[in-house]
Amino acid sequence: MRTRVTTILVVDAQGGGIGKQLISSIRKEIGDLHILAVGTNTAATSAMLKAGADEGATGENPVLVASRKADYIIGPIGMVIANAMLGEITPSMARAIAEADAKRIMIPFSNCDNFIAGVSDFSTGRLIQDAVNQLKSYLTSPS
Repeated sequence: MRTRVTTILVVDAQGGGIGKQLISSIRKEIGDLHILAVGTNTAATSAMLKAGADEGATGENPVLVASRKADYIIGPIGMVIANAMLGEITPSMARAIAEADAKRIMIPFSNCDNFIAGVSDFSTGRLIQDAVNQLKSYLTSPS
């Protein structure tokens, strides 16, 4: 009998730097998971594939499809805000991610006219580490 592999969807925009760091950290600290990278543009997707994603796709429809299949969705909080990330997150993308059955781990970045109170003192590295730690916690706790 074939065992089901946990699927992690990493969503990023612009240059894919956050997604790249997330995937590198997940690979280093957790290892054997199926990581699907979906970028809003080819630069973001390419960066995440180079970081070790198993598969990658670009654009709105891949976000809509992958959101239905993922067990966990990780990315900047803007992924659930319509028109965030310099307009790269469409309303359909934000809705698909927000309504997915997956657990979402959102990294709180203040940009594009969205201010997240209380996180201005945290470095990107610390926020990414916290996201990876939360994923590990979800993966090791009984459902």
